[in-house]
Amino acid sequence: MRDKTQANSVEPGDWLIRAGVIVFFLGAVATLVTVAPLLLDTTPFPTYMFGLSMLMGVGFLMAGAGVFQSLAAGRRQARADASR
Repeated sequence: MRDKTQANSVEPGDWLIRAGVIVFFLGAVATLVTVAPLLLDTTPFPTYMFGLSMLMGVGFLMAGAGVFQSLAAGRRQARADASR
């Protein structure tokens, strides 16, 4: 259970959530960089920059998968504790 774990312990899904947050923010920065020239009426960036903007969705999915992995591990732990 969470109340009995150390503050610096790593639970299942934690790394996936952290990686997802980093990828999400990289995608957010890419989105801002891609949209800025459109709003400032300057030369737009190449098409691959729009592809980098998709990292926002990828990061969101990664973090969501980490949350589900963490939830599943918590349910498994609760089921194991209940069977004792």
